Amino acid sequence: MYVIVVGGGKVGYYLTRTLVAEGHEVTLVEKDSRRAAALTEELGEIVTRGDGCEVRTMQELGMKRADCVVAVTGDDEDNLVVCQMAKHKFGVARTIARVNNPKNEEIFALLGVDHTLASTRIIYSLIQQEVDVGEMVLLSALKEGKIEIVSAELTADSPVAGRPLKDVHFPKGTVIAALIREENVLLPSGTTELLEGDTVIALAHPGEEAALQTCLLGGPPKAFITTAQTAEAKKR
Repeated sequence: MYVIVVGGGKVGYYLTRTLVAEGHEVTLVEKDSRRAAALTEELGEIVTRGDGCEVRTMQELGMKRADCVVAVTGDDEDNLVVCQMAKHKFGVARTIARVNNPKNEEIFALLGVDHTLASTRIIYSLIQQEVDVGEMVLLSALKEGKIEIVSAELTADSPVAGRPLKDVHFPKGTVIAALIREENVLLPSGTTELLEGDTVIALAHPGEEAALQTCLLGGPPKAFITTAQTAEAKKR
């Protein structure tokens, strides 16, 4: 799969590393010359200095043959322009955009961006649920409830704390989608070490919650906390 990543900040950097490690063909586009030079020194020729909003740049990078374009700059307008250009001018099948202001998510969807990632909304959702450390929370459901997005904050007693992801045996069908560490959202690879205080965002099949809780938090599984239950608790 050929993926073009626009934006060489932390998100773009870690995403590119992960995709390369998984064997995908990747081009990382960064506008700032100093940042592009630093990325090139580490990642090599897959890094291109250029403006992802410019048609000429994307023509030269072969956007027309890209399977997926991911725009993760710190500017929502740039991310939207990149995705719209990819979709409507180059016919890219799948576009993904980072949305820094969660209020823009609806606009992105209306304008044809396939998927959005708003880290602010994810963190805000966790804060709003006001759950205790050591509980796992259902954030959302996908595919008519066949896949669930859940979160769990790791404690000092978590059996996975201090271990890289590749050494953890998760329940079948479970995927670790992201980590929230302090104020940063990380897209983890197999070598990413899980730390106390990390919030783990995972995709799991219904029925695997207890096994996932035991894996992440240890001990007998606690009652699974859904968003409806936390909302009800607030009313009391």
